[in-house]
Amino acid sequence: MLNTILSTIIADNQLHSRWLNTLSLMENTGARKISASEDPLTVTYIILKHAAEEHRHAFYLKKQLEKTGVTLPTYAAEYLLAPGSSKYYLNQLDVDVCRYLKTELNLTGAELRFAAYLLVTYAIEVRADELYPIYQDALDEAGSKVNVKSIILEEEGHLEEMINQLQHFSPDWELHAQKAVGFETKLFNHWVEQLGKEIAA
Repeated sequence: MLNTILSTIIADNQLHSRWLNTLSLMENTGARKISASEDPLTVTYIILKHAAEEHRHAFYLKKQLEKTGVTLPTYAAEYLLAPGSSKYYLNQLDVDVCRYLKTELNLTGAELRFAAYLLVTYAIEVRADELYPIYQDALDEAGSKVNVKSIILEEEGHLEEMINQLQHFSPDWELHAQKAVGFETKLFNHWVEQLGKEIAA
């Protein structure tokens, strides 16, 4: 389904510009969530690097948007695809993971924020490692000027860094990570469904 949706999006500059803007919004939301979870005293090099790179991805996708010949000034709903679902996705994942961590590990405060950052980011990196290469293949196939190769490289590095941090966080990290991936998969499938409906309309 995603391949069909992406082919349709790339073939239409209006849709493609809104798709890039939507991805930019999601990267920016992720970057802001990472920054919000930081402890002002104990924030690490890795967390700062990660937040900076996610912000850069948001900027890079905005810049790629120029190649479609369409200008979209903001992240207002009319400039996005499936705006409700796109904005809800990361926030809901955060809520689901926090609820799980409170119930299963009795975490609160700074510990909860840090654990949620680890699990939410891990789930998103697993998804990014799948989504961006599929998108790049569709771009290559369509002979599009847009490309996301630099994002693919950085996202691969992020996933390794997240696994490394999770291993230090808990010996049961894989169990918790799978829970987060389960929450994310449900939300991602809903998002793809909403994209499909909007494009069909």
